[in-house]
Amino acid sequence: MLYYLFQFLEAEYQFPGAQLFEYLSFRSAMAIILSLLISTIYGKKIINYLLAKQVGESVRELGLKGQSEKAGTPTMGGVIIIISTLIPVLLFAKLENIYVIVLIVTTLWMGAIGFLDDYIKTFKKDKEGLQGKFKVIAQVGLGLIVGCTMYFHPGITVKEEASKAKQEVLAPGELREMGPELKTTTTTIPFVKNNEFDYASLITWIDKDLKDYAWLIFIPIVIFIVTAVSNGANLTDGIDGLAAGSSAIIVLTLGLFAWVSGNIIFSDYLNIMYIPRSGEMTIFITAFAGALVGFLWYNTFPAQVFMGDTGSLTIGGIIAVLAIATRKELLIPILCGIFLIENLSVVLQVAWFKITKRKYGVGRRIFLMSPLHHHYQKKGYHESKIVVRFWIVAIFLAIVTIITLKVR
Repeated sequence: MLYYLFQFLEAEYQFPGAQLFEYLSFRSAMAIILSLLISTIYGKKIINYLLAKQVGESVRELGLKGQSEKAGTPTMGGVIIIISTLIPVLLFAKLENIYVIVLIVTTLWMGAIGFLDDYIKTFKKDKEGLQGKFKVIAQVGLGLIVGCTMYFHPGITVKEEASKAKQEVLAPGELREMGPELKTTTTTIPFVKNNEFDYASLITWIDKDLKDYAWLIFIPIVIFIVTAVSNGANLTDGIDGLAAGSSAIIVLTLGLFAWVSGNIIFSDYLNIMYIPRSGEMTIFITAFAGALVGFLWYNTFPAQVFMGDTGSLTIGGIIAVLAIATRKELLIPILCGIFLIENLSVVLQVAWFKITKRKYGVGRRIFLMSPLHHHYQKKGYHESKIVVRFWIVAIFLAIVTIITLKVR
């Protein structure tokens, strides 16, 4: 909203400094500052309100050290993240931008599902919360919305370099000539030369005329990614600061991708896909990163508040949509490696237990407990040590992901 206000003041009154709001870098900086202030200053007020309403965590007995001490800690703290993200976005972003609209819808959609789950756990005293099938239906619904928007909306395009179409060789330092905007299902494959892959090729090998039906492949892939990443973030939220800290690292990395992909000069220099209008996502990303870091102020050990499913489902949904929108979803196994290993640890544990129970009559385990962070808790590691080491791994994976910009 402030963007439009200062745009009007500049056009009508030549208001001093109004031009600053034309710069993405300035608006991004203002967004992260404001989100940090909201989450740290007003976050405490929200925590006190949750305490007053007795919105406390109902802890299941898992036999973990220090677990009982967490009982009664306020949950639903994801509300802090959502509010601290949306206010700066509404103030500083171009609200007609389709990428910003999709991200706002994602935040509200997953936030509402997570809030409902936490509400059932807290006020209905049902430790299971919202039934899993309803969560999956909600995740599939969001994936359907995102997939259809990405495929059919005319504002979501890429620009291919004209020289690529003509197979021309550019001289060193020569700026690529860009062709027209194209609707395409092209994405990026890491560590591969000419690293672009078109989902349509999964169906056009049968018949080239089937390209118009590429949505039959693309939309289910988007649904799978949204569901998998949101569940991964949900499983990672098991000890103080783990999900918020890891997610902040992932989000800032995606912010870099959005910045360079939406800038014709940077995308030309790095020889990556240019995605018009995608740079505006940087406003949302910086606001979201600031909200996560601000939330960490109260969520690090010993946590004063838990994000609950209100936060974890929202975080996962946003990260998935950001990766899809920047055409970097195939980097998710690397960038979101923490989420992946947490997910896999649960899948492997359950599968191995069932297999061995059928074979030997008694189920056996691979890990002392899953998800993986509980395995290390069982081994006697302190929560803080586990979290910091997971953060270090997340930073390493983020660096590897950034390296894919040039290493092919």
